[in-house]
Amino acid sequence: MGRPYEAVTGEPSGARTPRQELGAFLRSRRERLSPSQLGLPGSSRRRTPGLRRGEVAQLAGISASWYAWLEQGRVRTSEQVLRAVARALRLDAAETAHVLSFVEEAPPAAQAPTWVSRNLLTLVRTLDPNPAVVLDPHWDLLAWNCGYAALLTDPARLPAKRRNLLWLVFRWTPARSLLADWEGEARALLGQFRAQAARHPDDGRYAEIVAELLADPDAARWYHRRETTGFQPAVRHFRHQEAGDLRLRYVKLAAVDEPAHHLLAYLPDDRASENALRDLSVTGRAAWNAGRPKAGTG
Repeated sequence: MGRPYEAVTGEPSGARTPRQELGAFLRSRRERLSPSQLGLPGSSRRRTPGLRRGEVAQLAGISASWYAWLEQGRVRTSEQVLRAVARALRLDAAETAHVLSFVEEAPPAAQAPTWVSRNLLTLVRTLDPNPAVVLDPHWDLLAWNCGYAALLTDPARLPAKRRNLLWLVFRWTPARSLLADWEGEARALLGQFRAQAARHPDDGRYAEIVAELLADPDAARWYHRRETTGFQPAVRHFRHQEAGDLRLRYVKLAAVDEPAHHLLAYLPDDRASENALRDLSVTGRAAWNAGRPKAGTG
């Protein structure tokens, strides 16, 4: 099979481009497979782990040279080819979605507004005592309510660059005891963030956040494995110092009139958690009113 879609093109040196990031991801997934998993004959002469490029190409129904160029970040290709490669590499749904996100380059996230509309602010406050927060594409916290500040920490008390969900999970020390399954939650969150950041290699804010994360040994190890995940609604188990055990449903909503923003809300999954959030809000609001601005914006 020849070159079915576009001619080979060169890439500028410097920061890794989206094509190069895609190629590195495909290579990492190829190297984790063994021939026996796919019913292919093994060989003692294999010098590298995983499948050979030619084997992936054969399974995907494309030429070996085209697949090699794809891993090298030298070509663009179609959704059809990327789906075939994803099937050949046995990618799960989240990994396949990550690969397909490179079919067309997303608009620069830096263009996202840093303000939050009055309607979205009102919604966040109305959800109190249920914790709620508005995030931008970098997962920076733009607005939050008293319930969120009481459950975690008041972002207004943090430096502006650290008002970020990834920073709170990995670099804010209490998070590791607050989240009952910290490792599972942290890895899932990092996988979602990595998939987003990979599409914006020239975005300075993503680079800042990644630099902060790589200072944490756990984050650095998982980040370099190129783990990616998609968002999954779930019940999170918190062990709060004041409120005790909380079981909260993690809900993520996109704002139609503010497409760059997402609303995250933590809703009680049982009556005990509902009562605990209400009690926590009473003490949290006193501290909120005494020591921070009235508006829940950074």
